[in-house]
Amino acid sequence: MTSDVPGPTLLLAHGFLMDESMFEPMRESLAAAGINLVTIDARCHGRTQSPEGEPFSYWDLAADGLAVLDELGIGGAVIGGMNQGGYSALRMALLAPERVSGLALIDTEAGACSPAELAFQRTFFQRWAGPEPIAPLVAELAPQLIGGTDPRLWRTWTSRWYSSDRRAILPAARCLMDRRSVLHRLPEITAPALVLRGSHDGASTAQKSEALAAGLVGADGVVTVPGAGHGAVWTHPEVVAPLLIRLVRRATAPRPGLLVQM
Repeated sequence: MTSDVPGPTLLLAHGFLMDESMFEPMRESLAAAGINLVTIDARCHGRTQSPEGEPFSYWDLAADGLAVLDELGIGGAVIGGMNQGGYSALRMALLAPERVSGLALIDTEAGACSPAELAFQRTFFQRWAGPEPIAPLVAELAPQLIGGTDPRLWRTWTSRWYSSDRRAILPAARCLMDRRSVLHRLPEITAPALVLRGSHDGASTAQKSEALAAGLVGADGVVTVPGAGHGAVWTHPEVVAPLLIRLVRRATAPRPGLLVQM
C-alpha cells in the first residue's frame, strides 16, 4: 500500500505473523510530514500467498521489496522494517545499496537464531501447525510479539490468528529459522541508520541491538522506546513516527556540493 504522497519514500516491512497494516497508526503523521509510506505484505502473510511448501529466504523478500519499488517507479527510498522486516531491509541494503538512502531497523537484529531460539521455535511452530487448541498459543505469543499487558492492544492480531490457516505460515517459519547472520557484512552498509527497540523487548535484546548499531557506520547507537515491547511501531506510534521522520529528513537532505574556484 502506498500513501501517494509527493515526497521521499519510506518502505516498511512488517514483522512475523503480522501484515502491512501494522504501520497504519503512523501513516497519517508520516504523510503530514511529506513522506510517502509504502508497505507490503511479505510472503505467507496478509494478502501475499506463497505456493505451498515452496522455500524462500530473506534475500528473496529483499528482492520482492525492490520489485515493489520498481512497480511503483521509485528509484530509491529509505528502507526499514520490524522484526523479520528488518532482516529483509538489511538484505535490500546489501543487494542494492545505491537505492537505499537510509535504514530504519526496529526491534530487529542481524544475527542468526541461537541454538536455544531455534529449539524453541521448532517446538512452537510444530504446536502452531498441529491439532493443539490455538488459544493457549495465542495467549503465549501476543505479549511476546506485540508487547504490553493490555489485551486491547493485541485484539486486532489475535483475531486474525484465530481465523488463519495455521499451516500456511510454515514456509515463513522455515525462512525465519534458517536465516544466516549478516553481522559480518554490516560495515558494507553506509547509509544513515536508525536502530530502535522497545525497552521490554525480550526478542531483540539490548545486546542484539547494540551489535547491530555497532556494525553500521551510519547508526548513532540504539534508541530505546520506554515501556514498549517487540511491537513498538504498533503500541507506541506517537514515539516511533517522529523518529522515522527525522531519519528520512536526515537521509534525504541535500548534500552540499563541491565549490570549484575559477
